[in-house]
Amino acid sequence: MKPFNRKAFAHLPALNRNLGTSSGRQTNRRHRFRQQSRRLLLSLCCAVLLGLYGTLAMAQSEAPSTSTETFREGTINETKERSTGGVNLPNPPIKGPEVAAPPTGDPYVLEFNRSPVVGKRFSLRGIYDEARLGFTRPRDWKIKTVKAQIRYRHSPALYATRSNLTVLINGATIGSIPLNRKDGEIGNSVFNVPVELLQNYNELTIGALQNNSPTCTQDPFDPSLWTEILPDSKITFDFASQPVTLDFSRFPYPIFDELSLFPNQIAYLLPNDVDDTWLTSASRLQATIGRLAEFRRLDTRVVKTLDEVNKNVPKTAPPERLLVIGTPKQQPTLKSLDLPLSLKDNQVLDSKEKAYPPDVGVLMLTTTPNKKSPVLVATGNGPVGVAKAVQFLVQAKDRKIGTGQSIIVKNLTQVPSPAPRDWPGYLPPTDSFQLSDLKRSDNQPFQDVTVRGSDSPPIVIDFKSVPDAQFGQGNTMNLVYSYGPQINAKTSLVEVKLDGVALVGKRLTSINGGTRETLKVALPGDLIKPTSKLEVDFRLDARERRSCSRVTDQQLWGTLHADTSFNLKSTNAVQLPDLRLLQHGFPFGAPQDLSTTAIVVPKQPSPTEISTLLEFSTRLGRLSKAKSVQLAVYAGSSKTPEQLKKYQLVGIGTQDTFPFPEALKAGDFQLKDNLERQLNLSEVQTLPDSDGVIKEIISPFASDRILLALTGQTENGLKQVQDFLRQDPLFFQLKEDTVLISANTANPEAYDPNAYNLEFLQREPKRTVDKTPVQRRVFRFVSGSWFMLAPAMVATCLILYGVIQLYLKKIAGQEK
Repeated sequence: MKPFNRKAFAHLPALNRNLGTSSGRQTNRRHRFRQQSRRLLLSLCCAVLLGLYGTLAMAQSEAPSTSTETFREGTINETKERSTGGVNLPNPPIKGPEVAAPPTGDPYVLEFNRSPVVGKRFSLRGIYDEARLGFTRPRDWKIKTVKAQIRYRHSPALYATRSNLTVLINGATIGSIPLNRKDGEIGNSVFNVPVELLQNYNELTIGALQNNSPTCTQDPFDPSLWTEILPDSKITFDFASQPVTLDFSRFPYPIFDELSLFPNQIAYLLPNDVDDTWLTSASRLQATIGRLAEFRRLDTRVVKTLDEVNKNVPKTAPPERLLVIGTPKQQPTLKSLDLPLSLKDNQVLDSKEKAYPPDVGVLMLTTTPNKKSPVLVATGNGPVGVAKAVQFLVQAKDRKIGTGQSIIVKNLTQVPSPAPRDWPGYLPPTDSFQLSDLKRSDNQPFQDVTVRGSDSPPIVIDFKSVPDAQFGQGNTMNLVYSYGPQINAKTSLVEVKLDGVALVGKRLTSINGGTRETLKVALPGDLIKPTSKLEVDFRLDARERRSCSRVTDQQLWGTLHADTSFNLKSTNAVQLPDLRLLQHGFPFGAPQDLSTTAIVVPKQPSPTEISTLLEFSTRLGRLSKAKSVQLAVYAGSSKTPEQLKKYQLVGIGTQDTFPFPEALKAGDFQLKDNLERQLNLSEVQTLPDSDGVIKEIISPFASDRILLALTGQTENGLKQVQDFLRQDPLFFQLKEDTVLISANTANPEAYDPNAYNLEFLQREPKRTVDKTPVQRRVFRFVSGSWFMLAPAMVATCLILYGVIQLYLKKIAGQEK
């Protein structure tokens, strides 16, 4: 500050230092006073300037910038008029609507036996073994406490001081249990789980260290080394539900929550007039939700009024979600909802009280009048606008840019259909590819994979073929691998298996390790299926063994390299009809956006028939993966036979309203009027007939396509078909071309596969549909009949020789 003052006051006159002593003192005091006052004044000015600068900077940071403004529906106000042909966006609400939190109830109990991994037991064997169980944390839970109750029993041969169980949550240890129970005694331990350890996706790990000797367990595979975690073990959550703010940036939440521990429950509000647009839009949206759900449980139904929403839902469960599709004229219930956009004369209005054009789609999120359930509204002032609104949610790349409480969809680019053989998760459409072209279980490409230890698990590769692919001879795999030193060259090997069948093995011969060694493996064509798994197993044995030490084998490693290559000889031929192919979505999933699939329902479909349509759409969504859904649905005979030729068809309806009656009368098994059935020449009448029927025949409109019938004599039969499509243990039993579904009780328990009886019939003659390109067919014929090539050439030469001789004789006769 002193140098600054010195420079600041350098222009002022200097003080007269030759005056008397008293006057000098006074002058010095005046000088000091003036100097201090100047310093105070300068400090005050600097403080004022800094305050003004901070205020200006804050104002600038809070003002919208032209480079960062985002013109999205429901987030900001319009700052300038659009072009002449534009649409006026509404003013956003100050705060988005919220779904009220359900009342606090009993804690949620997650039992281990709900997981298919556990089944009836969790078995741990050997000196050290681990078992894992995954679970999620719902988005709208504020968790208070979590407790894990582990019930177990173990071998009486275990030595108590050297055997224990350790429980971990997401890699963090929460406790250990000594294995000191008597023979047959069941142990029970409860662990407190720190709430801060929980994430959206969690993993509970139970590790067992087991020894049957106080000093050393010589045999790690001794059958007396076992511990079982009982299936009634559980995790208990004490939580409080939180209100849910509605925003399209979080879609599909809360319409669908992939983290929910409860089944997601969805209800569609039926419109006044069910037309093709509503059926197609609802079916496409439901197929998209099915893709997002994957293996998760999903309960879907249709309702006629708002009063039916959220009925029979447990108090602590998430609310039922309502989906409203259609124009305001089709859905008069929209007037009773608190919408961000206004309605007038059955028209959706913009911020200037002007009706949107009929080709503009409108999406809105709101709640039911009681604030208990979220509502998704897909509407517009015309059928084109409604379809465009739903298609925005169906196309994955477009719905990512959605945000706010409402979205106005003006223009939408259609996603091109993938190739019929381009199935994500299956083998590539080309015959030559590398391991890096395949996907892991987490949907990421394969990279180099390393395993360690003498008891390392095999490297599992999904080697699923497209359902209509057939493989001949000459399929090869060029395995590229490396392994570390200090192995026992006499007992170590690498082995390749396909669906558990050992194909080839090779001994690891170098004690110094091997780098990028290769092994050519012949792959039998008849073993490559849509469910195939390829396993590469490194059987590593240490050169020097040490007892009672688990660390001595961790220096052993083997690596499978991502440039491992495959060369397959495939053709595209399949025999139809065959319901077994439907387990993989074929032929409806070729291509995967379902663009060649059409579902036909009666002209005036009942709620049960619409529910069957939605269940089948869910199943198609679970079985396909694409960036869009192009599924089509028609009511009655709105399409001509010529138009139906290009589709794989699905018919839905009871026997008296079925849109393709010829399908029910084709083959040896037939459904007739008056609850009559016919099998071959046997004909019976059943009272009542509540069985469901799924039947597949060759399409009457095209010989290379099929017609799938989902039917029954009554609507109760269609409900059995819905249960069959919903439950994986039932659906994946499909085979033959006809299945009859009957329930053991009048009200079968939901998701109980033992509550149903299935009978499979093969009544239609199969037909081979070959879509292999012509040049590949010729090559296949030549390669498959090479042993006939030499005789054929000899025969051809003899025929040509005879023709030439006849021609020469004819010419010689004319000359004479």
